[in-house]
Amino acid sequence: MLLPYPIIRLKKGKEKSLLQKHPWVFSGAIHEEPQNLEEGEIVQVVNHERQYLATGHFHRGTITVRCFDFNQSHPDADLFTKKINEAISLRKSLMFPSGSTNCYRLIHGEGDGFPGLIIDIYGDTAVMQCHSAGMYRMRMMLCQILVNQCSGIKAVYDKSTDTMSKHGHQSDGDGFLYKEEGYAPPEYVLESGLKYSVDFISGQKTGFFLDQRENRSLLARYAKGKNVLNTFCYTGGFSIAALHAEAHLVHSVDSSKRAIEGLEKNLQLNSFGGEHQSYCADVISHLRQSETVYDVVVLDPPAYAKHLNQTQKAMIGYRSLNTEGFKKIKSGGILFTFSCSQAIDKELFRKIVFQSALQSKREVRILHQLSQPPDHPINIFHPESEYLKGLVLYVS
Repeated sequence: MLLPYPIIRLKKGKEKSLLQKHPWVFSGAIHEEPQNLEEGEIVQVVNHERQYLATGHFHRGTITVRCFDFNQSHPDADLFTKKINEAISLRKSLMFPSGSTNCYRLIHGEGDGFPGLIIDIYGDTAVMQCHSAGMYRMRMMLCQILVNQCSGIKAVYDKSTDTMSKHGHQSDGDGFLYKEEGYAPPEYVLESGLKYSVDFISGQKTGFFLDQRENRSLLARYAKGKNVLNTFCYTGGFSIAALHAEAHLVHSVDSSKRAIEGLEKNLQLNSFGGEHQSYCADVISHLRQSETVYDVVVLDPPAYAKHLNQTQKAMIGYRSLNTEGFKKIKSGGILFTFSCSQAIDKELFRKIVFQSALQSKREVRILHQLSQPPDHPINIFHPESEYLKGLVLYVS
């Protein structure tokens, strides 16, 4: 017996990916769908013989259905309470050191069975970002579940406005879905004992790049007494970690004036000063114009390819960036290089860096192969959720 929701029927033989629990249904696989479906509406997906496969949200586009259930459960508050509690239980098992880290990702899209939804926790504030109309339509229900199940949350802020406006959704209110009386946004959050100011209202993503937590800690192992360059620094996560590890000198570069202002605030919060210098500049231009060479260089650019049709352009961008980065490293130095482009998998990224090493005529050895931390889990049935790739390279 099917659930009382609109039915999307697949072409014959197109059910394999759903049988393997991949949560996306592409438009080319669909045989028939009801007319006048609303963006974000809950639908059921069935095979050509009309047997149930999954439940998800309908969207107009290449990915037509984003599936959140494969067990024919009713898509009600009970189902999503269970799923949020599973996510909470996982984060508790990660055992972030008490008193030293109070910011983490609670819901990581497909990695937690919530395609199109991100929820990050900053102290007593939860920041929700919906990347699909389906999750956006459910945001008030999800907010209530979150407040009921996640102890210590005093406010839930919706950061979805920019993403959802292109789907015709207009925000109302100040962005807060929930606020306790007397609530004030935290002045800063803690990561590994370091203080970071988080602008979850106007900042990039949900306000901070939580996915680099473990990689910042790794950088600290290489930074003591070294000259460090942190490019695309945003508000200085890698810079603060290097300074705390007693780097001799840290230079930070970002093209955003607002990002540099956030970095300066974080320097003040942690009482760092003279051993650091900020540059508000285009990174590639700065690399080409600067005469300084460094012991450690961090290349952490924004996504160069958000879609598959941008892959070729992204490859050129990553190759150029890494080639310039290699030129700024002393013999015996270390390069931390990253890609957060979902369309660039780790094998392709490694090939691009290989080409850059050849082009810059440097000898290079891989010391670490990096990914996202465990509060950004990768759904084994959805390899696309492994979006962050990184290499730590010894350069001679």
